[in-house]
Amino acid sequence: MKKILLLVAAGVLILGACADPSATEESEKKAPTSERDESNTEKTENEEPKETEQPFKPLEPSENAVSLKESLSDMEQQEIPDMQAALGGNPERSVPAGETLAKGVKDPSDGPLKDHRLVAYYGTPDSENMGILGELEPEEYMKKLKEQTQAYSDADPDRPAVPTIELITTMAQSEPGPDGDYVRMTSEENIERYVELAEKHDALVLLDVQLGTDTVMEQVKMIDKWLKHPHVHLAIDTEFHVAEGEKPGEDLGQVDGKEIQKAVEYVSELTEKNDLPDKFVLVHQFTGDVLTNKEVIQPTDNVEVAINFDGWGASADKQALYGKYIRDEPKQYGAFKIFYDKDVPVLEPEDVLKMEPSPAIINYQ
Repeated sequence: MKKILLLVAAGVLILGACADPSATEESEKKAPTSERDESNTEKTENEEPKETEQPFKPLEPSENAVSLKESLSDMEQQEIPDMQAALGGNPERSVPAGETLAKGVKDPSDGPLKDHRLVAYYGTPDSENMGILGELEPEEYMKKLKEQTQAYSDADPDRPAVPTIELITTMAQSEPGPDGDYVRMTSEENIERYVELAEKHDALVLLDVQLGTDTVMEQVKMIDKWLKHPHVHLAIDTEFHVAEGEKPGEDLGQVDGKEIQKAVEYVSELTEKNDLPDKFVLVHQFTGDVLTNKEVIQPTDNVEVAINFDGWGASADKQALYGKYIRDEPKQYGAFKIFYDKDVPVLEPEDVLKMEPSPAIINYQ
């Protein structure tokens, strides 16, 4: 795993991102063939917009859950944590504690992030080394995911949380493989298994692509048929996108925001043409270098955008860098990744929610 040395306020922090792409055995990538559904594309000028119900159920707060505004002290409601201001940010809040949208940012959609918080467990059934999803059988995994999700519903009952499966769908590899793109795809059977698991539990699915030397749009089109499911959304791992002659995990990757925007607009069109509930796209970023032209990434009327700070290391420094890459470079929503085995300490939900803006998505690895 590529690591990057970051100088932060109190000292030097080593942050890495998701995991070592060489952790799994090389096998042939299987890309499903799918055609985009061109039906229902013609709409009359006077047709009313169709309201499509979101296919999930948040976990209801416990009876004794207390509003975040009541649980925070007056100072905590006025000031962001010191560590978030460590890189020069303003210590005064620009939005109320618990608010997930940055100041001046709007969400015209009816997507999952507008009124809810998502809690995701990351990984792949192909590896125990890349997240909790690969460590547990599906039902046991879902049980633990719901327990962690419930903690966030209780910590902020005004924004109930939704359990979300983040499945690595195309995984970067240290060897080029049969297609020469340093990526292999998990089996269609595994994807279907977790899509059905989410449907069974009224949860959501994030299909994560890691790119290798392939393009963002080629990877997105490979999972096109699953993105047509109402409860399936897209995540893009920027650090694993390397140039020809480079290897994921040895060389730090990079994605141009223009390519991310193409994916956002593609998902937007897919959503509209198939009369799907509004969706979201999650973009992983653990340092500035992995995401260029970030300013061009914009949500649409039916697709929300969240930037996920996913480095690992000292939690205080992670909170500071969340301030740098999320608060100070607002897109629409922020997300925050927690590593159970690598963060020191592992933050409690109450500490996560105090950051500004409050993360709309918290994913665990």
